[in-house]
Amino acid sequence: MSMKKWMLSLTAVTLLWGATSTIPTTEAASSTKPIEVLLNAKKIQFPDAKPFQDSNDYVMVPIRFVSEALGAKVGWEKTGGQLAVSIKNDAHAVNMTVGQNTATVDGQTKTYETKIILKQNRTFVPLRLVSEGLGQTVEWDKISRWVWIGKKEVAALEDMGHQVVSIEPYKKAINTIPNLINNITGKPYDKVVLFKQSDLPIKLLHDIYSVEPYTSPKGVPYLRIRVKTNSTAGSIFFLTKNKDTRLRSPLREITQDNGDGTKMIYYPIYSSGDELFQGIKNYKSFKLQDIEFIAFDLASTEYIPMMVNPWKGN
Repeated sequence: MSMKKWMLSLTAVTLLWGATSTIPTTEAASSTKPIEVLLNAKKIQFPDAKPFQDSNDYVMVPIRFVSEALGAKVGWEKTGGQLAVSIKNDAHAVNMTVGQNTATVDGQTKTYETKIILKQNRTFVPLRLVSEGLGQTVEWDKISRWVWIGKKEVAALEDMGHQVVSIEPYKKAINTIPNLINNITGKPYDKVVLFKQSDLPIKLLHDIYSVEPYTSPKGVPYLRIRVKTNSTAGSIFFLTKNKDTRLRSPLREITQDNGDGTKMIYYPIYSSGDELFQGIKNYKSFKLQDIEFIAFDLASTEYIPMMVNPWKGN
């Protein structure tokens, strides 16, 4: 069977799946999902104290790591039983006191919605203080629970320092589906690039913001990928622990618009297409934990991008 016919048939199967599956309800990201801070579209790593949302739903960030990532110097001084914190860079100076909801920014007093606090020996400040105090564009992304600071231009995978490696260790598994190893020009790939979920967001053919598991209210497992609304949903494939490959097309019927210029695209974890095209009888037993890599089909003509599955079982 040609690759084109294969994809047409698989699309028909996945459309049927979408028509019979539970459509995910529109939802904000779970409040249990950790908050991440991105500076110029790259995640800041917090070694201990993490950003959080307080009881009034205000986002609080550990000011030292954010300030230092922005090139500012942070100082502390204890006077009269109170801890005073100062932040300085070339353009701005901020002075604040733990336990208060005011700060002096470039000589002007600013009042915030919640108090500056000390937690896990780190000074946490409301997010707005970062934008006002350090002169940065700051945006709260409620879908992924991300804090965007500065530019939102996502870097291409090849510009993030990931090395291109030989396809040889993965070639046998990929070749369990005819012609899947060929790029859009019909030439076989000879390289792959491995990356982690923590590297997201990245730019492939389109910006990929997040990749995460989702289970419908009826217990149907999916993988959902967040991309820009104007992006075309492409196929992905799973390289499994059994050293074979499972191809997945997007379930266009249940694509979810987030209302913020992005959308969620859903892919089934198991598919009847595995039995139809590969003769896999027990296809329903296939689980997220059985996947070693999540690969993005035709995302490049030079290599196959493959994300290491962070939910992989032992």
